[in-house]
Amino acid sequence: MAVSIKSAKEIALMREAGKILAETHERLAEAIKPGITTKDIDRLGEKIIRSYGCIPSFLNYEGYPASICVSVNDEVVHGIPTDERVLEEGDIVSLDAGVIYKGYHSDAARTHGVGKISSEAEKLIKVTRQSFFEGIKYAKAGNHLNDICTAIYNYNKSFGYGVVRDLVGHGVGSSLHEDPQIPNFKMKRRGIKLEAGMTLAIEPMVNIGRSDVCWLDDDWTVVTEDESLSAHYENTILITDGEPEILSLTSMENPDGTMKP
Repeated sequence: MAVSIKSAKEIALMREAGKILAETHERLAEAIKPGITTKDIDRLGEKIIRSYGCIPSFLNYEGYPASICVSVNDEVVHGIPTDERVLEEGDIVSLDAGVIYKGYHSDAARTHGVGKISSEAEKLIKVTRQSFFEGIKYAKAGNHLNDICTAIYNYNKSFGYGVVRDLVGHGVGSSLHEDPQIPNFKMKRRGIKLEAGMTLAIEPMVNIGRSDVCWLDDDWTVVTEDESLSAHYENTILITDGEPEILSLTSMENPDGTMKP
């Protein structure tokens, strides 16, 4: 396994990519409302990304046909946007997006409620998001990868949720997917020792029911096997000699996971 250590120049480019991606997510969040189609979201996302002179990371990646992965309710990840899928009051929708800025990627995901949602759905979104911040408490040089994985898993399991095992986070940089793979569950080994300059996409995918998932016939859309709701939260982070730097944090979020007033 070759995990790249980014130079100061590379980190600067990834900071800018992360900033652009955060702004993209902020503008997409404002557009989420009943009546919008998943393709409307995709079109808007691509327009925003290209307005910054960036390229959508996902468009045509291994054949994926859109710029934004839009996954609704029991869809875990990689939902394909269409003009036919209309968001309705009470839905939850996960938006996974990436940008390429001067050859470097940033990758981040957020799950939103559409209009008024159930208390159960709201809790799932909140817990999934917080599990990311529980995990990155251990994202420090000298710790091991499994420290992050275990913290994410333990937090979600304390609520009785199913942590997806068939999909994992990953390194990110000049390629969208780099080493290492980053599970959201306990590994049998400690994993690599974290070093300053590593850039990682950490992304808990959490089901309100069981952890089992399956793929639809489009070979992209992953859904919960028991048709339960699923939430997704992801950021690109930089390992430093101190606290990790979250490169794709939105302007409404604090680095400790709290929301700004």
